[in-house]
Amino acid sequence: MPETKELPSQIALPLSISGSGQSQRIVVGNANASVIDALRAPEAWPFRTAVLTGPARSGKSLLGRWAHSQGIEVIDGADAMDEAEVFHRWNSVQDGGSNAGTPLLLIADKTPWEVSLPDLKSRLGGSLQLAIGEPDDDMAAQLIEAHAEARALSLADGAAEYLVTRTRRSFVDIETLVATIDRISLERAAPATMSVWRAALEAMHGPPQAKLL
Repeated sequence: MPETKELPSQIALPLSISGSGQSQRIVVGNANASVIDALRAPEAWPFRTAVLTGPARSGKSLLGRWAHSQGIEVIDGADAMDEAEVFHRWNSVQDGGSNAGTPLLLIADKTPWEVSLPDLKSRLGGSLQLAIGEPDDDMAAQLIEAHAEARALSLADGAAEYLVTRTRRSFVDIETLVATIDRISLERAAPATMSVWRAALEAMHGPPQAKLL
């Protein structure tokens, strides 16, 4: 198994494309730091298997791609696969399997992932369970900056600090907010300054933009 590499506070995957609208940078914060620590030490996983869940748009697939680059076998969307096939893949990383000794990361969109096949359910129950949480203010600010960077959107100074306390701390809402700011800025042919931020917040949450806790 390849030696794992150090993961800095933020990493850009090789296919990151500026202006694509989709951030390819993994922002490390309260919601995923423990998950990343665990991904760096697959030798400690029970049965060499980990199950990763988390909110929509929380970077599960990005982490899966990083894990794959470290020599980990990854099944993204495992909860949508035939359970017998997932069980076969699980067996293949155990002793005697075709991929014996290779760590296996299963990424599921559903939380919790309800498994019907008894054999698979028992195996996954004994595997390492990893869950991405919701971002705190510091991580939300970094996410705003990452999504703006992906859109080649220049935000005026103080944007992240202003926006974080006025929108919900969820990965989906943060990404949607930056997309809305970008859209309004383009429609107005105006820079993304406070008037645009306020318009985007109103479009998402309605007036007034009271601070959201």
